Amino acid sequence: MIDNLEYNTEREHLIIPEYGRHLQKMIHHAKTRETKEERNKLAKAIIAVMGNMQPHLRDVPDFQHKLWDQLFIMADFDLDVDSPYPKPSREQLYASPEPLKYPQNFPKYRFYGNNIKTMIDVALTWEEGEMKDALVYTIANHMKKCFLNWNKDTVEDDVIYNHLFELSDGKINLKETDEDLSDATSLLRSKKKYSSNNKKTHHKKGSNNQNRNRKRY
Repeated sequence: MIDNLEYNTEREHLIIPEYGRHLQKMIHHAKTRETKEERNKLAKAIIAVMGNMQPHLRDVPDFQHKLWDQLFIMADFDLDVDSPYPKPSREQLYASPEPLKYPQNFPKYRFYGNNIKTMIDVALTWEEGEMKDALVYTIANHMKKCFLNWNKDTVEDDVIYNHLFELSDGKINLKETDEDLSDATSLLRSKKKYSSNNKKTHHKKGSNNQNRNRKRY
């Protein structure tokens, strides 16, 4: 009896382990049948067993199509049966996906981020008017906030105007404007408020831990 034992290391590799070895043996048995009529009958029975093993997927669209594809995959694409769906090929299964195209942006002022250039390009497509002016000043204020996050010291509005003029290829010029941008303290106020709330929350959490560890009689 010991000599007839089978070890997993000596058995055939399971192509889709979730279906188990018995199902794969059923597929190999179907491949050995001589008549196509008998192979078709066995293939439908195997598909029914596969569906019963995953009842939670019966409502998924194209569930039957998925089962037939898995059947051919476990048969190593060497099962001659009539399938209601197009048969998959080995080339489709092992085909490498196309590489993703990542944007290769190398901005001069990286502390502004890549979205600033997109916002400037959108602003250039707008018609002249109050809406465009409001958008331009919103972009300038956001640039000033990004600059202050990178450099904690104050920054003059002229620096932001020069950078905006350069990033827009000279199409947005605020150098001669009399309107000032938002003050640095107001731009960073929300960040300070958030940090102070975190401190309060942390202190309150510590007090709860102290009360929890106190002995009660």
